[in-house]
Amino acid sequence: MKNAVQLICYADRLGGTLQGLRELLAGPLDGLFGGVHVLPFFHPIDGADAGFDPIDHTAVDPRLGSWKDVRELAADVDVMADVIVNHVSSRSPQFLDYAARVGHSPYAGLFLTFDSVFPGGATQTELLSIYRPRPGLPFTPIELADGSRRLFWTTFTPDQLDIDVSDPEGLAYLDGILRMLAANAVRIIRLDAVGYAVKRAGSSCFMLPETFGFIRSFSARAAALGLEVLVEIHAHYREQIEIARHVDRVYDFALPPLVLHAFATGTSRHLRRWIEIRPANSLTVLDTHDGIGVIDAAADAGDPAAHPGLIPDDGIDALVRRIHENSRGESLRATGAAASNLDLYQVNCTFYDALGGDDRRYLLARAIQFFLPGVPQVYYVGLLAGRNDVALLARTGTGRDINRRFYTRAEVAEAMKQPVVADLCELIRLRNTHPAFNGEFTLLPSAEGTLAMRWRQGDAEARLQVDLRSAEHDLQCTPGPYIPQFSLLRYAGT
Repeated sequence: MKNAVQLICYADRLGGTLQGLRELLAGPLDGLFGGVHVLPFFHPIDGADAGFDPIDHTAVDPRLGSWKDVRELAADVDVMADVIVNHVSSRSPQFLDYAARVGHSPYAGLFLTFDSVFPGGATQTELLSIYRPRPGLPFTPIELADGSRRLFWTTFTPDQLDIDVSDPEGLAYLDGILRMLAANAVRIIRLDAVGYAVKRAGSSCFMLPETFGFIRSFSARAAALGLEVLVEIHAHYREQIEIARHVDRVYDFALPPLVLHAFATGTSRHLRRWIEIRPANSLTVLDTHDGIGVIDAAADAGDPAAHPGLIPDDGIDALVRRIHENSRGESLRATGAAASNLDLYQVNCTFYDALGGDDRRYLLARAIQFFLPGVPQVYYVGLLAGRNDVALLARTGTGRDINRRFYTRAEVAEAMKQPVVADLCELIRLRNTHPAFNGEFTLLPSAEGTLAMRWRQGDAEARLQVDLRSAEHDLQCTPGPYIPQFSLLRYAGT
């Protein structure tokens, strides 16, 4: 992965098609991104979970284009694609064959059932120990053609059937996806929901020791095809530190709540602690297609006393209330039991609205993100300083849609005229081109209410200091091949 800012987007929500996305990257977004994570573009993009329930994980949805379009996009920028490790659609040809032929189907071992994990049955204690990011137990009864009814493991929705990754057929299915992506110039894969991939009776069925083994072996098979691996896991920060030792990249999902907490409280203490211990091979994010994950900075629910969070429990609660206040209650309408397709560990809100639409603090949050070790990734809604799409939320009733706006080309052009967006683009260009960011990072000593960081390579230096209470700041860079054509001082209020 290039040491340059990456874009994450849906092709149908930014550009309309794969070709339209390529035109945007070559036009108004030219020179901003070293790579693009195109969120699920497989058939279909509009199932039960916005493409994360593929019927055919090896086919491009024809409404977006074809594999030829993927290859052409990859000729311009590095392309990242999802490997949806944990599940497949109940409408997939594999499951339809299995449902019709049952034991005679070649896919009989592909789908995980209750009996696969609990052949002798399960106790109440065992069932209640299963970790699921949504209410209820992860099982859906389905009647097959022979009249039998079986409990299929469905971690997310009833339409997303979990794969048995311990079965040869499960591994063959996933390996086929890897080969198709590698053959079509995809360079990086994101392992989606891989923390749930391995289930074992008597455990939480989430991030088990066997899960780490599966990630290592699957990453090795991907590497053999020339694919880099990014792991997507929302969990206690210890899990991120551990998994980072075994893969190319992990998400820094703790960063968004920590940055919001720092600005809300005017203290850098918790953010500084994370900067001191976080994995250097992180993909740094402030926003993604999912919500703002609070679990990543919170205590371990399994043993909160032994494993406290990066932010104290009362601080987490206060942060969630602050986001709801800053978003005028819109995030409350989109989060938890208030919306379908809910995730218990996420607050659904654009990052811009989570900061109350404060341009100054929004740009400073991005500057902090860009200064941290790792590779920064910017979500398309965040790139355009997008506000909560309450109209889309009202139409779909799906909480995460509040941060998944559909942009027309005209709306992109209009959003790009905003001063905050123009200055964010300048920050991106600075991060991409200044030689200091290829050198050594230092977290500088600073007072409780400030954060100071520096990058240095030879004579090249970039330095950022932020007062988290007042949002006064100092951004200094030695001359390099790119000199930013803006000053954050216009937002300083001084």
